Amino acid sequence: MFQQLIALGVVIFFIARLFWQRKKDEISRTEFFFWQAFFLLAGLAVVFMKKIDELVAGLGFSATGINVLFYVAVVLLFYVVFRLRLRQEKMERNITKIVREIALKGKE
Repeated sequence: MFQQLIALGVVIFFIARLFWQRKKDEISRTEFFFWQAFFLLAGLAVVFMKKIDELVAGLGFSATGINVLFYVAVVLLFYVVFRLRLRQEKMERNITKIVREIALKGKE
């Protein structure tokens, strides 16, 4: 129970910080809604951890609910890193193309 209170405190802190960053216009509206949904889901996962444990046990997993959530989170993080790497490669190709075009125009 104590760990749940600490986790909820952390989630509330991050949600408050999120509102503060949005008010100062440091993050976009889309980013704000994405992170708000993320932290609300994290808070719900903390509150309903016992139900998640029961669900995971019902599905036949031997691990606890929190372990399964960590596994899912790691997989999602690897996917996000993969997508970011693809986006970075595309940006680098576009920058190279633009620089090449500028260089060729400068020659003329």
